[in-house]
Amino acid sequence: LYALLVTQAENRRYLTGFTGSAGTVLVTGQETLLATDFRYYEQVQEQAPHVDLVRVEDSTPSALAPHIDELDIHRLGFESHDMTVRGYERWQEALSGVEWEPTADVVEGLRMTKDAEEIGLIEEAVAIADEAMEHIMGWIRPGLTEREVAWELEVHMRTHGAEALSFPTIVASGPNSAMPHATTTERVIGRGEPIVIDMGARYEGYCSDMTRSFCVGQASEEYLKVWNTVLEAQQAAEAGIKPGVSGVEADALARDIIDEAGYGENFGHGLGHGVGLAIHEGPRVSHTSEDMLQEGAAVTVEPGIYIAEWGGVRIEDTVVLTDKGCRVLTQTSKEPVICKS
Repeated sequence: LYALLVTQAENRRYLTGFTGSAGTVLVTGQETLLATDFRYYEQVQEQAPHVDLVRVEDSTPSALAPHIDELDIHRLGFESHDMTVRGYERWQEALSGVEWEPTADVVEGLRMTKDAEEIGLIEEAVAIADEAMEHIMGWIRPGLTEREVAWELEVHMRTHGAEALSFPTIVASGPNSAMPHATTTERVIGRGEPIVIDMGARYEGYCSDMTRSFCVGQASEEYLKVWNTVLEAQQAAEAGIKPGVSGVEADALARDIIDEAGYGENFGHGLGHGVGLAIHEGPRVSHTSEDMLQEGAAVTVEPGIYIAEWGGVRIEDTVVLTDKGCRVLTQTSKEPVICKS
């Protein structure tokens, strides 16, 4: 009999509904077992009453070993991208007569397309982030620090339905905005400087992801040229993304426009990524990805241009693929200049 051992946190939640931080799932063709310790017994019974709870008192391998023997499992798949070498050694010490088979992205492949319930949760996460970003765009002023803006965003999301942030909020101003994944600092935001804000809310386990770029008060001609190039690239991608398109093909929809404008070397990351229980999951949408986009996939569309020592622009939406193309979930307005007074 073949079975799969699932240790990766989001995969564990996806298969069982259990949200605890520790547990191992054993999946066979007939049943699902969830092994965890005393801290989570009641939580498993509440969240995953359909699975068989295996109580761990010493170690997970020793707790599951009798069940693996009883089920006559001889081939055991494990998530090679998640299990540590030490963990693998402990499992081998606890089990004999089992052929170990490394696997990758088995459950992740299922997670790449979302059902109606999952899309509804992502839509709610997007709506929370939209409301927070709209608030910030009316609140931000020169003289605030990046961290003050990030904190205002976090407070707004958490007091308007978010259970957590999707990831630490990025507020990058001036030259900091030339770093795609900048660290938010105490830097004071100046009038007319490029600002990139990348943020998202988590709702019932599901993430949203969005970025808006703008200047406060005024913008240079160079900034407006870069900003409009990024917007044009994003609009072209959102118009052309549909089921059956590969990650490479989708990426090219935006990359070709940025290349033609002379900024090709300043767009060094992929166009986007899947969003769901994890902020970064499949499918990948980039110039190196052969993942095929399918109906029901939720992905980001986030072209950018980054110029060292000057600044950057990224505009990002979360979209869902439909049978006709893609539906843009993110509704926050896109403006190159805000707070014009």
